[in-house]
Amino acid sequence: MSPAIVATPAVTPAPAKPTARLTLDHGQLTRALKIAEFAVAAKSPAEAQRGVLIETGRGRATLTTFDYETAVSVTVPGSARKGGSLLHFAQLQKALAAMVAGETKAQAERTSVSLSGDLLSTEHLTVPIGALEMEEFTRPPEPVPAMATVDAGEFFAELKRVLPAAGRDDTMPVLTAVHLALSGQNLTMAATDRYRLAVGQVRAKATVRPMEAPLSVLFPADVLTALLKRFKAYDGRIGVGLLDTGSSDIPRATLSLGDTTVTVHAREGKFPDYSSFFPAEAAVSVRMDRATLVRAAKKGHAMAQAVGGRHSPIALHWSAEGTLCLAPVIGSPAEQARVKGMSVPFTLTRGAGDDVAGMSVNLNPAFLLAALDAFTGQEAVTLHVRQFEEGQARRPVVLTADVSSDDGYRHLLMPIRLDRSK
Repeated sequence: MSPAIVATPAVTPAPAKPTARLTLDHGQLTRALKIAEFAVAAKSPAEAQRGVLIETGRGRATLTTFDYETAVSVTVPGSARKGGSLLHFAQLQKALAAMVAGETKAQAERTSVSLSGDLLSTEHLTVPIGALEMEEFTRPPEPVPAMATVDAGEFFAELKRVLPAAGRDDTMPVLTAVHLALSGQNLTMAATDRYRLAVGQVRAKATVRPMEAPLSVLFPADVLTALLKRFKAYDGRIGVGLLDTGSSDIPRATLSLGDTTVTVHAREGKFPDYSSFFPAEAAVSVRMDRATLVRAAKKGHAMAQAVGGRHSPIALHWSAEGTLCLAPVIGSPAEQARVKGMSVPFTLTRGAGDDVAGMSVNLNPAFLLAALDAFTGQEAVTLHVRQFEEGQARRPVVLTADVSSDDGYRHLLMPIRLDRSK
């Protein structure tokens, strides 16, 4: 009789226990979690990605989050021994806030907090935090080494101008990104939603040697918006690393801000070649006082909504005598003829009075106000019109700073074509 064969069950390795060990101030840990928060995959079916990976050792702790598109890594100094824990992010954040309930803001800031594996402790409380399996955490791709650095103040100021033009329609993902391009000694950023286009530029300093060829990626606009919100007080240098589609590796981009690195998968697709959108020459260039134009645009916007409807445009209109007014566009041509707008003084820096007499530039008022906001601090702006057709601008118009300024920012707006025969 043959001996029975008994199958040996497969041995499943026990999940790794949380081993992170660190002690640091409550304020430090709270700020690090706030930065890491926007890369937490809070709604992911993969529970591990809802966590924050905390790796400790060599007197510091590194917090990493990754939602499959964006990775954030924050390093904070503290008393730390080698180890690692993957903890439920939301639970850790809430517990950390509860730890200092009843304390003043100053006391809470300097309260000493310790983490031992999955146990969070202060002088008064110790609680376990939900631990997740580290083996199931999808680690992000390696950050791209910085090829150039830019001044944070200049970068965020220019980004603030460009971001409003980014699209919000997720069915066109290319337009929900900002086109970042490193070339020579400049970092250029551009965004468009098809109806407007903003292009800004900041000086970039190569970290090792000048780049041999330009590099560009599509960086998600929502991530840049989150960065702008969280790092508006940061005043150091920002490292910029780009891997474009010509690389054999995953196209991605990394921004390094002190102890924080943010790496994103580059959006797929081709950004419009916008250089041809800007006219080489304009038939008319009109210099206007920015503050006056903002006031007129706000009044026109409010009146257009109150009387004309939610989507009514406003018009920069020159009379036959050559005076310029900004007025809401309301009703029929007969009704519009009775509307009087706010006068806007202007100077023609290109073209003649006959070129603008009786002409109009019809614009989305919200888009015009957003464009003018990008020129905050400038006394004047210049509107460039490529040409007029049948009494109105039909091709994109461009707003720039005053010619006396060295500001290279450009903001393109698509005019609204009106059928005045009805």
